[in-house]
Amino acid sequence: MPELLIEIRSEEIPARMQPRAADDLKRLFETGLKAVGLKYQAARAFATPRRLALVIDGLDAAQADLKEERRGPRVGAPDAAIAGFCTSAGVTREALSVQETPKGAFYIATIERKGRPTTEVVAEILADVLWNFPWPKSMRWGAEPSGFSSKMNWVRPIHSVIALFGGQVVPFQIARNDDTGHDITAGRSTAGHRFMGKGTFEVADFADYKEKLREHYVVLDAEERKAIIAKDSAILAEQAGLDVAPDPDLLDEVAGLVEWPVPLMGRIDDAFMAVPAEVLTSTMRANQKYFALRDPQTGKMAARFLTVANLLAKDGGVAITAGNERVLRARLSDAKFFWDQDLKVKLADRLPALDSIVFHAKLGTVGQKVARVRALAAKIADATGADPVATDRAALLAKADLVSGVVGEFPEVQGIMGRYYAQADGETPDVADAIADHWKPQGPSDLCPAEPVSVAVALADKIDTLTGFFAIDEKPTGSKDPFALRRAALGVIRLVLENGLRLPLRPLFGAVADDLLAFFHDRLKVSLKEEGIAHDLINAVLGTGAEDDLTRLVAKVRALKTFLETEDGANVLAAYRRASNILRIEEKKDGKAYEGPADRTLFAADEERNLAQRLDEVMPLARAALRQEGFAECMLALARLRKPVDAFFDKVTVNADDAALRANRLKLLAEIRGALNEIADFSRIEG
Repeated sequence: MPELLIEIRSEEIPARMQPRAADDLKRLFETGLKAVGLKYQAARAFATPRRLALVIDGLDAAQADLKEERRGPRVGAPDAAIAGFCTSAGVTREALSVQETPKGAFYIATIERKGRPTTEVVAEILADVLWNFPWPKSMRWGAEPSGFSSKMNWVRPIHSVIALFGGQVVPFQIARNDDTGHDITAGRSTAGHRFMGKGTFEVADFADYKEKLREHYVVLDAEERKAIIAKDSAILAEQAGLDVAPDPDLLDEVAGLVEWPVPLMGRIDDAFMAVPAEVLTSTMRANQKYFALRDPQTGKMAARFLTVANLLAKDGGVAITAGNERVLRARLSDAKFFWDQDLKVKLADRLPALDSIVFHAKLGTVGQKVARVRALAAKIADATGADPVATDRAALLAKADLVSGVVGEFPEVQGIMGRYYAQADGETPDVADAIADHWKPQGPSDLCPAEPVSVAVALADKIDTLTGFFAIDEKPTGSKDPFALRRAALGVIRLVLENGLRLPLRPLFGAVADDLLAFFHDRLKVSLKEEGIAHDLINAVLGTGAEDDLTRLVAKVRALKTFLETEDGANVLAAYRRASNILRIEEKKDGKAYEGPADRTLFAADEERNLAQRLDEVMPLARAALRQEGFAECMLALARLRKPVDAFFDKVTVNADDAALRANRLKLLAEIRGALNEIADFSRIEG
């Protein structure tokens, strides 16, 4: 079956946009093909700094012929209705047939459409994709070719487009190049590397395209470019007795900056190595896209860096390396200056400056936030086992590095620099570490603080942020969360759960406790989803209450999940639902609720006596286990209800003819429902 090859070659596409653009190109084409009924075997998309490419294998050569029978008006309907139906179906009245159905005779139109060649359909899809491509940022580009009413929005000006189906060009006019005045039409020509390529060349199919790109110094596949960078960088590092510091995000970005990657090693002046490594790597990474190297024996940063060039230099990269060393030297000179100046001022002496920094117009200054965090940390310290003096000191100094020179220049190292300054000032290790850790965790892959002082200050900082913004009604809405409150809540959840803290949150949340607890419960559902814990189990455990001890809540949820995964648990849940359904129906019919304990003296069947006896035995055990937070033991007690419950429903007729017996049996069902609802609201469990 034929192959479809698309390439859009343009000016440089920002690295951060390339993966999404490749995915969008593939998605939009697949959606377009499915919409017109064209089948294919596989689709692959690629991106480099100067091109997006797509290959679709095994694509139908043409749309399938369509034969459809459409039912129209009844025989004998008004002529106007029949004529309207014929017009909509595209047939004459004489072409209609009549079909007898149980509901009468109806006119039937048989519609036949010849499938169009794929080439025609692809041209339409390509036009739609190009003119409606979802770039996050784009420019109005290209003069109006005939047939288009406006300029094209594309990330950068387009130079050429390949559109080949089965090796043949798909005729299509893209736009008019403003610079040359020539129309850009789809063809089979492209160009390779901007500097090392040998002009334009034609391709026959994807295999030919990929091979010729390589001959013209373009590696099409981003994963292959990443592998080349990683392998060649590791070789250079090993030759110098060093390791490359892992940085997968930077590797992704750099692979989007080059079409022909060539790693080169440069040197960092020894004078800069006294500056904290985080500052050096921050400026290297953010501004120059350099990889850091480290000593494999000590793990410390080495006085070397790796840059990735986009060409094979005649001098082996000597001039490129020297140029990068000069640029880095200038950047690191600034960093060293700020570092040296910062060491002249103690952290504590920076505190007054926080009073002039606005945290939020309605929440005061950073200095005022520090005061609130100190108060919260004092309340939390006991739960974490933290030393109260060290906790207060860490909370006091946690934000002080915000007014340092280094953090002003490199905001991403806030907290980290606070630790260095605290160490230089002679603060205790737990205080210094808490200053660095109070921002954490900032995401699912970030390490969660475990030391008591760090945990207390990190919790206090996040809880203050959450309670403050909830108090001024700046809550997240939909996809909007400008103050990263969802991340803060997930951070609190991780700090509590990973450290096994028994920390009631309601007293810390104050006036916004109800809203904030509901918000936390929603975040908890997200957090536990990776464990395979569905949201309905959390809802069941919460019941109508507002549990504020997350550790207790999660322990109960996990015990309930384990219980329901057993055969006993599944049967008990089924019994609960059966009892609830019967009660709902009968209570509605009778116009009253059946509550209170069933009268044991009225039982007529052994199965109802046995069930009542087992309830009387089990529920005290379950309640006692629940009070002692023995959730697993509580669920084991509930499991003992399974056999008598099964026997009851197998042998006993709830709606007995005797009204008193029926009412008593309904009360027994109400006991089952009420007993299980003491453990969790089983009505909220789905599935």
